[in-house]
Amino acid sequence: MRVRSFSHTGITVSDFNKAVRFYWDVFGCPLVGVSDAPTERVRSFFGVASDQPTCKIGWIRVPGGAVVEIFEFRPDQPPAAISWNRVGLTHLCFNVRNTQKWHDYLVKKGVEIVSPVERSPNGHTLFFAKDFDGNLIELTDLRHMHYVLAWFGRLGGWLARRGLIRDYRRYYDNVHSETSGVSEEGTRHADDARSP
Repeated sequence: MRVRSFSHTGITVSDFNKAVRFYWDVFGCPLVGVSDAPTERVRSFFGVASDQPTCKIGWIRVPGGAVVEIFEFRPDQPPAAISWNRVGLTHLCFNVRNTQKWHDYLVKKGVEIVSPVERSPNGHTLFFAKDFDGNLIELTDLRHMHYVLAWFGRLGGWLARRGLIRDYRRYYDNVHSETSGVSEEGTRHADDARSP
């Protein structure tokens, strides 16, 4: 089985309206939906222990079809510092054109910049910024690789798994089967199911 595409990622924010304005004013990403979760669901599903907890959910559409889902809880907890070597999610990444221009634009907007524009070994450029809650946001210009990945991504993955271009076979073999819950046989079966 194979997923169809990347759908969304979720972020808990301190201020719903401020998040909506931030993603629209800075990145041009509009709010396309809002929902208030029922109190009992906030308690049972989200695990917020309070007499009358609330959760406002918003969906912010990113060009290309993906969505940033924002959650505002009351009561909330203060943000925690992100450590790169902590297991879990670390950052969002937006594809852009001309990272230096974006870097200068975010500085003018008053957005906190974490790193200068850098060039990766593969030739694309990137830098990191933070939103008002301290969440890391990467902006990267993949240059020609944007089109290569869009048109060649599926075939490239198939070739790489078989060592026909870059040899990625070792990453698919015996991948921590004890902790991942996927046996070597299951990995082969899933790989066969994904083959084009």
